[in-house]
Amino acid sequence: MKTDDNLKTAFAGESQAFMRYQAYARAAEKNGQRQVARLFRAIAEAEKVHALNHFAVMAKPETTEKNLKAAIEGETYEFTEMYPGFVKQAQNDSNKRAQSSFKDASAVEKIHSVLYSEALSDPDANKGEFYYVCPVCGNTVIGEAPDRCEICGADGKKFMRVE
Repeated sequence: MKTDDNLKTAFAGESQAFMRYQAYARAAEKNGQRQVARLFRAIAEAEKVHALNHFAVMAKPETTEKNLKAAIEGETYEFTEMYPGFVKQAQNDSNKRAQSSFKDASAVEKIHSVLYSEALSDPDANKGEFYYVCPVCGNTVIGEAPDRCEICGADGKKFMRVE
């Protein structure tokens, strides 16, 4: 059906707009333009609402177990197939920044796969624990932030606590 294709396209576009506007907000903030940064963040949130609404229409409600399995599959694909090819292409193109970005993301996707697998095995295993995310590479840890990120070396004090 054409509407199903349109929902997928709209979901992808709104999701990308959300991330793009978040990046624009960071840049505006660095440039001292706080009100413009605030505007980008506000509209990013609106785009996220649009994406979630489209996803709710196109996706059938699933169990947490099925969602965890789908997440494991997606993360595993990224670190076993997608990112290795991207790293190789970045090497061929002599793009060291892209190569580093892809390598970091690949390493973190492997961690995400493990975290999802653990949650699938025992959803209550880390009950009451917080997750911390590295603002540089996305490394995700349970319990407390490390002194330094094991993936990129970022200062652990900069990790974001996820409620």
